Amino acid sequence: MITLRQLRFLVAVADTLNFSRAAETCFVTQPTLSAGIKELEDRLGTQLIERTRRSVMMTPLGAR
Repeated sequence: MITLRQLRFLVAVADTLNFSRAAETCFVTQPTLSAGIKELEDRLGTQLIERTRRSVMMTPLGAR
């Protein structure tokens, strides 16, 4: 089941394009936020966020 919390995490990452700042916005730790996003992606069966060491970008599906 997809949770409202996971969707809030996704919106926070989309707004900030930064996992640390998104975690602060959601009042959780960065590993908690990352795990929530990963679980959401696993449940949907698709990648919503492209991550590199230096940048975070939303995939087209993640942006929608």
